[in-house]
Amino acid sequence: MKTVALLLILLASPVFAQGAPDTNSPLWACGPAAAKFDVTVTPSADVVPVQVPSVGKALAYVIEDLGQVDKMISSGSPFRIGLDGAWIGALKGRSFFSFSVSPGEHHLCANWQSRRDEYSAFSALANFTAESGGVYYFRLRFPSSYRIPQIDLAQTNRDEARYLVSFSSLAVSHPKK
Repeated sequence: MKTVALLLILLASPVFAQGAPDTNSPLWACGPAAAKFDVTVTPSADVVPVQVPSVGKALAYVIEDLGQVDKMISSGSPFRIGLDGAWIGALKGRSFFSFSVSPGEHHLCANWQSRRDEYSAFSALANFTAESGGVYYFRLRFPSSYRIPQIDLAQTNRDEARYLVSFSSLAVSHPKK
């Protein structure tokens, strides 16, 4: 009987291990590489950006700031956003979305969901410690020229975030089947 119980524990342990992100990996805040998203955007005139965090939660925004980039970036590939090892959504074009988080330390990842391997290798990371009732803003942008593409994900202030959201679209994303 003990042998059967030990065998069941050993066989089941890989199943439990699959759900936990490998925090030793530099990109552990991202989700699985194979995951892809479909993204639709709401016209900026229809966006209502003011939200209040749920009781006992914090609220975070991620805003894509295209700046001066070429048409390939602005028209096409979404950016996946990961939180603590799982993809939570995606952005496309000049867009934003928000999500609730529990208080505590969190790690964000942005990754270019491109058909071109050289672009899909670009990721950016950020972390923050959320407090109950807090609102946090992150700006995803392109600090370089299109000749040397790179992305940056950094926390920004409320005034800058409100300005960026004022001419952005609300992104609604769903995992591709």
